[in-house]
Amino acid sequence: MSELDMKGIAPDIVCDRFSDEGWVRSSVYAPREMALLVYVNGLELVTILCTPDKLNCLVLGYLFAEGIITGMDDIAMMRVCDAESEVDVRLNNKEFVLPTKRTLTSGCGGGATFTTDGINVDSSLNAEPRELLALMKQLQERMELYRFSGGTHTSALADTQNLLVMAEDIGRHNTLDKILGECLLRKIATRDRLVLTTGRISSEMLIKVARMQAPIVVSLTSPTERAVNLARELGITLVGYARGSRLSVYAHPERLGRAASEED
Repeated sequence: MSELDMKGIAPDIVCDRFSDEGWVRSSVYAPREMALLVYVNGLELVTILCTPDKLNCLVLGYLFAEGIITGMDDIAMMRVCDAESEVDVRLNNKEFVLPTKRTLTSGCGGGATFTTDGINVDSSLNAEPRELLALMKQLQERMELYRFSGGTHTSALADTQNLLVMAEDIGRHNTLDKILGECLLRKIATRDRLVLTTGRISSEMLIKVARMQAPIVVSLTSPTERAVNLARELGITLVGYARGSRLSVYAHPERLGRAASEED
């Protein structure tokens, strides 16, 4: 992808840089940010602060993750209006009542999640620690927006050998919604896959992973305490600080070959 094709990047941002050689004024890239207003059945649902890329995937993934749709068959029509920063979604169920209970998230822009209940993940998938580290290396090598501008998160759906779907955004939650939405559109199964992300794993991130039915989630950084407890409850292997040749497992290490007798 060329620089000009990257909707998520704003070029020609004036920046004054200081170093041992003094001050230098230069032109740099910065990640774009937009406020995307989502309507469902003509009613305002949510405003998502996001990177203006894969907006259809973002909205579909968000609706699925929040339990508003169960699949593409629930969608009668979806219109993305980039110029007005709006998405209009019409459901086949015209009598659907939108949820009103919201929990503010810790993500970029203070998003909202309507449900905090997860789905238990029952999977026989196993992986080797070195496979997870190799996948994380692949992820870091393919972070295009971050390479140009910084300030973005990247996530991916993978099997034990390769990255299958990737997404970048200023919001770490948005990256998972974009992946889920793209998988719905392309009919890619998320069950029994791995999820990798550069962002912090919070409880709402864990819920999105559980809805994907992905049994292993790997982060470049840390999980929160609540995410650890939720991962143990839902049956998700939770891995943090996957960098270089090391990683830390906070929940269900048995999927990575850690014997149960060694957990104490």
